Amino acid sequence: MIAIKSTTATLLVVAVIGAARVVSGATAGQPPAGQALEQPGVTPAEIQRMFEAYALVQAQDQLKLGDDKYPQFLIRFKVLQDTRRRMQQERNRLLQELRRLANDGVENQIKDQLKALHDLDAQTRADVQKAYEGVEAILDVRQQARFRLFEEQMERRKIELLTRARQANRQQKRDR
Repeated sequence: MIAIKSTTATLLVVAVIGAARVVSGATAGQPPAGQALEQPGVTPAEIQRMFEAYALVQAQDQLKLGDDKYPQFLIRFKVLQDTRRRMQQERNRLLQELRRLANDGVENQIKDQLKALHDLDAQTRADVQKAYEGVEAILDVRQQARFRLFEEQMERRKIELLTRARQANRQQKRDR
């Protein structure tokens, strides 16, 4: 139990430091110490990873999980996050190929790519549903409800953070 709390505290520190770097770079218009001004800001993928770590830390409190359920929850929630990320990356890859084919591809290639995208969408729904079932299997009904509300809250916060980071990156480019 002490190791879990230590891991939780470590994840929280990493998330807070990462978020602080985003905000400090955004508000000061200057890079953190030791970095050249030419380096790009924090990427959306980096923010996504930081936010996922933050969500893992926040979940125990928000869902009122005991120390006995938290390790199981962490594993299953991570599977859900990884499934979503993996499927989104594959979807982006297929869309990129479809974009290329839409401009100069043969009609049969376009049809094949559309079918692959359709198949991936169906597979994504199934894989995400399976991952949700894994998470919900260890939660009681109230915790399941809190989990769905928690995810919605985290998604709103992530979008807000991404928007602020993009605005800060644009402002840094203008200030140069």
